[in-house]
Amino acid sequence: MNQIIKGATGDWELVVGMEVHAQVTSRSKLFSGASTVFGAEPNANVSLVDAAMPGMLPVINEECVRQAIRTGLGLKAAINNRSVFDRKNYFYPDLPQGYQISQYKSPIVGEGEVSLDLADGESVKIGIERLHLEQDAGKSLHDQHPTMSFVDLNRSGIALMEIVSRPDIRSTEQAKAYLTKMRTILRYLGTCDGDMEKGSMRADVNVSVRRKGDPKLGTRCEIKNVNSIRFVGQAIEYEARRQIGILEDGGKIDQETRLYDAGKGETRSMRSKEEAHDYRYFPDPDLLPLEFDDAYVENIRAALPELPDAKKARFIADYGLTPYDASVLTAEKETADYFEAAVTSGDKKRDAKQVANWINGDVAAFANSQNVSVSATHITPAQIASLVDLIAEGVISGKIAKDVLAILINEEKSADPREVVETRALRQVTDTGAIEAAIDQVIAASPDKVEQAKAKPTMLGWFVGQVMKQTGGKANPQTVNDILKAKLGI
Repeated sequence: MNQIIKGATGDWELVVGMEVHAQVTSRSKLFSGASTVFGAEPNANVSLVDAAMPGMLPVINEECVRQAIRTGLGLKAAINNRSVFDRKNYFYPDLPQGYQISQYKSPIVGEGEVSLDLADGESVKIGIERLHLEQDAGKSLHDQHPTMSFVDLNRSGIALMEIVSRPDIRSTEQAKAYLTKMRTILRYLGTCDGDMEKGSMRADVNVSVRRKGDPKLGTRCEIKNVNSIRFVGQAIEYEARRQIGILEDGGKIDQETRLYDAGKGETRSMRSKEEAHDYRYFPDPDLLPLEFDDAYVENIRAALPELPDAKKARFIADYGLTPYDASVLTAEKETADYFEAAVTSGDKKRDAKQVANWINGDVAAFANSQNVSVSATHITPAQIASLVDLIAEGVISGKIAKDVLAILINEEKSADPREVVETRALRQVTDTGAIEAAIDQVIAASPDKVEQAKAKPTMLGWFVGQVMKQTGGKANPQTVNDILKAKLGI
């Protein structure tokens, strides 16, 4: 659904395109052997090539090429067997060469697409225009000294994939879903860790608005280097409102590059938008065109892991999960692996829906409270499997299972749930004689409620609650229901 924004003079439509900069997972940089380890001392991971010393020549890192192809295949994109590295010329203190080695007219990956499943059930396809390889710049530090700026070149020369979407995004929710899905795909492939806090994935967001129904695109403004999915949403909302205000006041939008100030919740002008000719692109004379054959690509394709969309479809088909549960479980590869390990733990296949309920419910709530992923908690798939088995066997009820999980979370962290149930006498009461005695006590103590229940069967829930209280929550709920119905004549 296209997002329509109400203005003072009518309705406006939002149009968004995105350029995702993803740091390639590789031990060394794109054109040198320097390390890519994050968090090293400033300028510790800098080779003579990265520092642009005279006479130093770049040498392509094949693993970065493979990672780019792998990503292109994951995005269902065309792989170009021949691509060219270009020099993108501009001056900046943290760009030692005075140019960036990038790709312009002949990128390594061509057109592809990303499928989004939105919260309202709508499915949307966002076109990918291209993916090209380029080297990252260094980092200027302006807060280390009162009168000077410092330059850290550790990041200089690290391989980046710039993934450019078409302007197909039509709402803030689609934009956030697109970036989330892109990060998920990259993580499944192992081509980028997607850590936006460390800057290994960031987005340039192109925003424009147009009158509802107008086929012509408006003038766009680019918001540079947004480093969180939440900030992307906030930046788009603010920028769209800003542009609508200018247009409704009779002004025009200047194509420019802007920054998002998360503290103030607003975008501000950075510089007028450069065009390609401003960068004076030309083929890098130190690098031959990059060429490989179809067999090279097919070998990479054959080694691809199962990707999110395929895994989600399999979870629905093989395990009978709802699209929602399958989406949640496959959002992170580690969570999907955790789920499958729980379903098949001990070479025994169990009710996948019940396993999904525990993982997406109680375990996820605990993980969120610790600000970690499900797979990073100390609760193991085997423990979840054991809880589901105990319920299926009638040893414990769902309520007791929650109590057992609380014990695993807070006290006996590595315990087998079966041992917890036995040592703490948590088995549910299935003895019909004991349950019947508890029911008789509740009925005898509440004759007025008995008459009400006969007239209003929904009162049965009150009696069940009282019996469960009487038995310390250990009575088998189904047995309680059956005996109560017989005794009350419901």
